[in-house]
Amino acid sequence: MARLPIVGVMGSGSEAHETRAQQVGSWLATEGVHLLTGGGGGVMAAVSKAFHESAGRRGLVIGVIPSSASDPAEPKRGYPNPWVEVPIFTHLPLTGERGTDPLSRNAINLLSSDVVIFLPGRSGTASEAQLAVSYRTPAIAYLESRGDIPDLPAEIRDTSSFDEVQRIVRAALSEVAR
Repeated sequence: MARLPIVGVMGSGSEAHETRAQQVGSWLATEGVHLLTGGGGGVMAAVSKAFHESAGRRGLVIGVIPSSASDPAEPKRGYPNPWVEVPIFTHLPLTGERGTDPLSRNAINLLSSDVVIFLPGRSGTASEAQLAVSYRTPAIAYLESRGDIPDLPAEIRDTSSFDEVQRIVRAALSEVAR
């Protein structure tokens, strides 16, 4: 049995950006991939819900879960969201602007994804984009404008076209299949 590719979707942990998240989640469910997020709220929950609720999907919703800052054996409050089917619990508490720190789970998110789609977010999303550049993880940012992710690295291509997102992701996935 062939391994299903993993598509990471990264974005705001507090704002859902529902239209884009639902569009991406529903589409990915038809592509025969697993969905990987940080397992929390906002974009992570919205894209997970759309993926999870899509009829006929083959992949699973994977969430890489940060720990509580006070107890590494406990997940951070609010994690995982209800649509995560495979929670990967970590001992790593740091998020947000500390997302490139070795005590952040963001490196796991990027190293585990075959390709990443960035949706609007703040410092945590920007740190994930920095890691995507560092680890050479194929990525595309699906945004209205580059300002939707402050400090988005110049190396991360952005587009407001969903057709372009699909083209970039499919091209990256075809490289994985080789």
